[in-house]
Amino acid sequence: MGNLDLSVIGNCSVASLITPKGQHVWFGFPSLDAPPAFDALLREEPAERGFMDVELAGGIVAHRQRYIENTAITETVLVGQTGAKVRILDFCPRFNRYGRIYRPPMIVRRIEPLAGRPYISIRVRPSFDYGASIPSVSIGSNHLRFVSPDTTLRLTTDVSINFVLHETSFVLDRPHTLVLGADEVLPENPERLAHNLFIDTRAYWYKWVRDLAVPFEWQEAVIRAAITLKLCSYEDTGGIVAALTTSIPEAPGSGRNWDYRFCWPRDSFFTITALNRLGATITMEQFIRYLINAVIRDGRPLIAPLYPITPAAETEERIVETLPGFRGDGPVRIGNAASRQRQNDVYGAVVLAAQQMFWDRRLPRRGDANLYRQLRRVGIGARWAALKPDAGLWEFRTRPGIHSFSAVMCWAALHRLGHIARLVGKETDADGWYSRAATLRRAILSRAVTREGWFSGVLDTEFVDASVLLLPELGFLDARDPIFLRTLAVVEQRLLHNGFVMRYNVADDFGVPTTAFLVCTFWYIDALARVGRKQQARDLFLNVLARRNHVGLLSEDIDPATGELWGNFPQTYSQVGLILSAMRLSRSWETGLAHGDGHEASPDPEAEAKAAQ
Repeated sequence: MGNLDLSVIGNCSVASLITPKGQHVWFGFPSLDAPPAFDALLREEPAERGFMDVELAGGIVAHRQRYIENTAITETVLVGQTGAKVRILDFCPRFNRYGRIYRPPMIVRRIEPLAGRPYISIRVRPSFDYGASIPSVSIGSNHLRFVSPDTTLRLTTDVSINFVLHETSFVLDRPHTLVLGADEVLPENPERLAHNLFIDTRAYWYKWVRDLAVPFEWQEAVIRAAITLKLCSYEDTGGIVAALTTSIPEAPGSGRNWDYRFCWPRDSFFTITALNRLGATITMEQFIRYLINAVIRDGRPLIAPLYPITPAAETEERIVETLPGFRGDGPVRIGNAASRQRQNDVYGAVVLAAQQMFWDRRLPRRGDANLYRQLRRVGIGARWAALKPDAGLWEFRTRPGIHSFSAVMCWAALHRLGHIARLVGKETDADGWYSRAATLRRAILSRAVTREGWFSGVLDTEFVDASVLLLPELGFLDARDPIFLRTLAVVEQRLLHNGFVMRYNVADDFGVPTTAFLVCTFWYIDALARVGRKQQARDLFLNVLARRNHVGLLSEDIDPATGELWGNFPQTYSQVGLILSAMRLSRSWETGLAHGDGHEASPDPEAEAKAAQ
């Protein structure tokens, strides 16, 4: 498996990662943050367990994978030595039923012959508890049950149960279906059920995409990023994970292997910002409900950096010895020690995430005085935390400091609460928030601006940090302010490598970073556009787009020298950066339509299906 060549299917309950040859290698079950039923992603290749795939007799000599346009449904075509071709459709059902969203913890796989008489074998080899438990198998008339003390997974199929159980080769002379999920009896035969689920799921995604307010240029890339962000939301509680995986290293041999299957208020704020600008506001509404239930209830004075998306999940970090790691590059961690850190930017993230609720008149339930009262307590926390040391945006484990991004986000909390208070008729409150914000801003500027006049990432010292590129976005500095222009120049001199931006360039707890953080590159692109260097920004944006994997997805990090993707996958930060930069850089619809160029051609699904055959 090279360069994180993975596609993702999901339905906001579960998600599964699939290799270009159609092997499922990561499937958290029965939720996004649950131990995986397929875990081959964190095993050395070839894995003996932890996957589901299809093998062709004689081997696979060619393959192609894509998404069905504007959906979260993947199509994989495999070609055998004799020219026989097999088409595999994978999806997780999601659609409206009985006035609510039907999203079972389920994978549907349909295997079809396209050419010749392919002989195939089907391998379904789950493992539970992070590789520690090999399930026992019980046999039914049309199903297999994979059973462990804590988990039961049921496979229902119209393939011979013995063929699947013994991985026996057979001729694929008609389509076959596999339905993998909870230990429940299916109400109808798999073929008919899969057909109906496919039609309804495809229709759901078509409608969801049709309602997006996409830019004129780079529509395919933006739509794919938006769908991927949606798949990282856990609809049952409203939480949003930072990524769907754990322990994919930021760089080979670095030990920077983290579990990102948690909800960071900061990351989630960025995610809903991107979706809101596309007009997909339901995720924001669900996330605000999550914030109220998990983060700001009971008037808690402190806000943690991250929270589980399911209430029973543990955040305590530990190392799993039963899985060797991605390409054997461990350790494998579950839980995240950042949950014990102080990251003071979270106060601003919570307020900024909720802000649109008060102004957006499309929403059936807008922000009101009650929500303001809850956010008011967050503002009190922001005022208290603003100039106190923390681990910062980058979650330093042994380098506490007063990080500028954290302080500025606290300022943003106070400043936006002034706007909100005024809107809900609390004029006295508004004046107080504005006054506190102005005082804090003066303090930050006096301590963050260096002798050379650029904005440091840490107060009272010189630290080049890509996060300060967000100052204009947050409204703290104008992009034309000389301080910001000097800051931009310093970032270019010290953090820009081969068109990609590092987070910082000094040693941290694990040494000097060697990979660039993709969202930092998007922040840099946005900054260039803001200061009038739009053509340079467009060139760099196209350079990043060219580094997406074969189905248009991005991970967290990239090697500036090789272009290889690293880090947890798919990373919400990176998809957010792509969307926001595309919207900033794209020509308007009026301009694009007038000139008739700049709009990439949409693929023709029918033509591609014929070509595959």
